[in-house]
Amino acid sequence: MARIGVIGAGRVGAVLSATLRRAGHDIVAAAGETDASRFRIETLLPGVPRLKPSAVARASDVLLLTVPDDALSNVVTMLSASGAIREGMSVVHTSGAHGSAVLRPAAERGAHVAAMHPAMTFTGTDIDLARLSGCVFGCTAPEDPPARALVDDLVADLGGRSFWIEEQHRVLYHAALAHGANHLVTLVSQSMELLRRSGVTDPAATLQPLLQAALDNSLSYGDAALTGPIVRGDLKTVRAHLGTLQETSLETLESYIAMARATANHAVLDGRLQPARAAVIVEALNDARVKAIR
Repeated sequence: MARIGVIGAGRVGAVLSATLRRAGHDIVAAAGETDASRFRIETLLPGVPRLKPSAVARASDVLLLTVPDDALSNVVTMLSASGAIREGMSVVHTSGAHGSAVLRPAAERGAHVAAMHPAMTFTGTDIDLARLSGCVFGCTAPEDPPARALVDDLVADLGGRSFWIEEQHRVLYHAALAHGANHLVTLVSQSMELLRRSGVTDPAATLQPLLQAALDNSLSYGDAALTGPIVRGDLKTVRAHLGTLQETSLETLESYIAMARATANHAVLDGRLQPARAAVIVEALNDARVKAIR
């Protein structure tokens, strides 16, 4: 069991630390400056002292950095320059976009370094604790057996599964997750708003069975799960969609056009939409976009 300190008690850091604590690790200290971070420390990590980042690092054998992506480089540079990072300790961050290279200042101080990113969205509450079971963690480390062994152990204690990603593929890995999860939220939010405008009083209940089936099918069958007017080549229906969106929801029209174009391309590659029919649909999409710009 490790003596772990966490810097950045946000949604991810507080939940991971609380789960590791339940697994028997000693969470020695946490750093968090915002009111929300202080609240998470009090509720998810009761009794854990809230210290300055350098004090957290000095008290830890394993330092968990759960700060925002853009702040990570500055944080590790500051901690290393201050002498808070020491030889033999381990420094692990949870950023999806970064590999282990961003931790080079800590490695130069003799620390073992690694990236350990949970492929999950967090609320920052105890609801997340059960969701970690089976979660895949995208992990990256240099050829350092102690660092890799530590990460595998931590992920196992979190109830997850570690998947090792090469340093040069980290941004691609993170782009895939952001595109799939973050843009899905935007897409669903837009759909719910359109349903409200159409008079549906409970958009979430209306969408839930449809979206759940679509998600399950797409994860199981990929492009073969495509349904709807694009894959059927229903040009009149697509034109009707474009017309009503131009009248009622210009903010959604652009994303509809982009996704419809991508759907048509996938349907052609899948062999379910004839190229000539796809070309006509794409032309209608392009025309609608030109009209929207005007």
